[in-house]
Amino acid sequence: MASSSTGIDNGHDNGSDNSGLMRVLIVGDDVLECRVHETLFSKLEVAEEVQTEMATDKEDLDLHLSGSSFDIILMDIDSSLMDGLEVTRELRAKGVRSMIVGLTSRNAEADKAAFMAAGLDECLEKPLTDEKIKSLVETLEKNN
Repeated sequence: MASSSTGIDNGHDNGSDNSGLMRVLIVGDDVLECRVHETLFSKLEVAEEVQTEMATDKEDLDLHLSGSSFDIILMDIDSSLMDGLEVTRELRAKGVRSMIVGLTSRNAEADKAAFMAAGLDECLEKPLTDEKIKSLVETLEKNN
C-alpha cells in the first residue's frame, strides 16, 4: 500500500527541495506490524510532514524504489518473504544512501554485527517505540 509523492533522497541527489518532508519506507511481511510502525512515525512530530509507504515483498520493494526516494528505510530482518540482509546488500550495491534501519526480534550481538556488516546504519530490537524513532530522526538530522 503506498501513498504517492515526489521524494527527497533514495541515495541519489535529485535536486528537489522538500525541506520539512520526511519520507519513510517500511519493509516487512507483517502488514499489521508495518501499520503500527507507520502510525508511530505519523503521530510523532519529527518533521513538518511525514510520508510513509509500505513494501511487503521484494517486487513491492523494487516498485517503491524505482524512481522514489526515502530518508529512512525500515527493514524487517526477520521477514519470511525476503532476506532483509540480502536486500540491504543489494540496495547498497545500487548506491542507495538512505538510512537503512534493521528491525529484529533477535537480541544476539553476533546477529546484530552481521546485520551491520550487510550495510545497515542501525539495528533495533522490536518493538519499535516513540523513543527509538526520535533517536533515529536525531541521527538522521546529525548526518545530513
